[in-house]
Amino acid sequence: LHADILSDLAGALAGSLGIAPTANIDPERRFPSMFEPIHGSAFDITGKGIANPVAAFWTAAQMLDHLGEREGSARLMRAVAQVTGAGILTPDVGGSATTREVTEAVCDAIHSSNV
Repeated sequence: LHADILSDLAGALAGSLGIAPTANIDPERRFPSMFEPIHGSAFDITGKGIANPVAAFWTAAQMLDHLGEREGSARLMRAVAQVTGAGILTPDVGGSATTREVTEAVCDAIHSSNV
């Protein structure tokens, strides 16, 4: 519970709960680790196209890194940085892009980095 509260506060201080990843990691790897965006399911905005997918991407990058897929993790984070740096942002961080638009832009950035 305390870690959940702290991760929510950290996300809010960074600008939005929509950008913060979190993980429950077993460093000894005896049990599976769990990765999820800190914002949870956000039922209040479901279907509105305003959810920020950055936390999901960042969480996926953390998981890839944990699994030893460091290049995949780095490629995903470079794509997120490229897209957000270009100003393609959801409303929670001052943009006007939809969830789909941000997601498509990140996917396009990943695809273009494969060329």
